[in-house]
Amino acid sequence: MTKGRLEAFSDGVLAIVITIMVLELKPPHEPTIESLVPLVPTLLSYLLSFIYIGIYWNNHHHLFQAVKSVRGGVLWANLHLLFWLSLIPFVTAWMGENNFASLPSALYGAVLLGAAVAYWIMVRILLRHHDRESPLARAIGSDRKGTLSMLCYIAALGLAFVQSWMAWSLYIFVAIIWLVPDSRIERVLEGSKA
Repeated sequence: MTKGRLEAFSDGVLAIVITIMVLELKPPHEPTIESLVPLVPTLLSYLLSFIYIGIYWNNHHHLFQAVKSVRGGVLWANLHLLFWLSLIPFVTAWMGENNFASLPSALYGAVLLGAAVAYWIMVRILLRHHDRESPLARAIGSDRKGTLSMLCYIAALGLAFVQSWMAWSLYIFVAIIWLVPDSRIERVLEGSKA
């Protein structure tokens, strides 16, 4: 089965997720700078979530460049990932509207952890579908950033109930390490063309 429909569907879902998030942003009723101050937590939540959706879209795109075909298990694993990503607008709005309170901040981390685990599962299913010498298998390697991300999300779940800013620091840290482009797949694909 070709991968085109899976990629197109995923792109559409992620575009809808971003649209839902931006629709949650309510403008103030007064045309002053001061009226924006209460919206700062909501805007910061939106910014971080937008970055996370962008990271997943970018990594999904790079991952599927190395994929030749997909099977039913990959479709279900991708749908599992999209489920977790579709929850981001809810937890983003809840966290922002409640000034990063403990429970919403912890639930935000739980959703990020769910998405990270779902992505990990999808990669493992893809690796089973491709041989050990495929560009995909050579590019994935040990996936240290993925493991570190999941450990940070687990730590953030507990830290959210100590000080929510500590959890937020971990969410930002993980976003920063993923903003640095992961060129493993591109290097392997370029090497296989030569």
